[in-house]
Amino acid sequence: MPPGYVELRKRRPLSRVSLGDGREVWLVAGNAEGRALLRDSRLSSSTSRPGFPCLAGQEVPELPLIGTDDPVHAGQRRLLASSFGIRRIAALRPQIERTAEELIDAMFAGGDGAELVRAYSLPLACDASFAFLGVPREERHLLKDLVRSTLLGSPEKETHTSQHAFTDIQDHLRELIARKERNPGDGLIDELLAAHPLRDEADRDELVLLCTVLATGGNETTSATIATSVFALLEHPEQAAVLRADPTLTAAAVEELNRLISAGDALLRAAVADIEIAGHTIRAGDGVIISTMLMNRDPGAWDGPDVLDIRRRATRHVAFGYGIHQCVGQNLARAEMEIALNTLLRRVPTLRLAVPADQVRSTTATTQEGVAELPVTW
Repeated sequence: MPPGYVELRKRRPLSRVSLGDGREVWLVAGNAEGRALLRDSRLSSSTSRPGFPCLAGQEVPELPLIGTDDPVHAGQRRLLASSFGIRRIAALRPQIERTAEELIDAMFAGGDGAELVRAYSLPLACDASFAFLGVPREERHLLKDLVRSTLLGSPEKETHTSQHAFTDIQDHLRELIARKERNPGDGLIDELLAAHPLRDEADRDELVLLCTVLATGGNETTSATIATSVFALLEHPEQAAVLRADPTLTAAAVEELNRLISAGDALLRAAVADIEIAGHTIRAGDGVIISTMLMNRDPGAWDGPDVLDIRRRATRHVAFGYGIHQCVGQNLARAEMEIALNTLLRRVPTLRLAVPADQVRSTTATTQEGVAELPVTW
């Protein structure tokens, strides 16, 4: 937990905090209050709303699913809901398992150590999401590099900014969608085209942006959660030993690790009407930041909230959000985490940190928690 959160947790359930530009917004740390607000239609996810708390100090475009309200959001979600069902994810698991094995083979071939985000967690997350979308296997390497540039930067090409990479992903997906219109295949894109044929360029632009969000949005949080989970288990070897000895605990461990890490931490909203809650009044036009990490570490909701306990029943965590914007891809993320952790613990029993724990670099993203790099050896 970031050091500043210790004080913010003491001030739960709500407190006023200042952004970098001096604006004051509400910070929600209480579990019950956060759940109530995430169900409240008087809070908007639209970045164009007055008072929306843009943490980076610049305007953020309205993205499908993430930055839309009902009824637009409900329509976008209906397009996808059936495709993310448990049965569909189960059919994808063997492919994710093969990818995990291949990535570990490549790590072994590279020597006695690796940087786990670039070598394992991010390519695993990317390959799973691309397979789900229906991106041909031979094209995934290019998209994987573009996503890596979007999320991690590209030291090989300093001029290739994250925004350029995001645009390149859109261009590639636009061309792929055009090909799939002519020659349908397997995957979510094909399902969407079959159910909702494109009528004009506006439809095409909307589908391209939706697929771009799906190709990038979940990869960052899933990759960070996998890598940070490994870090947590290496810092708690007794928990890793229990999980290695009894893989049937993996599903419970994934829920507990999601609760503890809460990688997609800050959910940003703007009030469109006055809201009375916990003795406070959130005024129309106020910015609101709902911290899933502080909700998931609220002592009023959890015993020993800062303790990692893979046997804990942590299914009521809000690491995937809550309410209408709860992550549509959470079943896929859970499958990726279960496979990534099981495979790594089984294949690399001597895995350990290659640097002292206090030298592991954390992410600098404003709404993201977790490790940015994880040097390991075996």
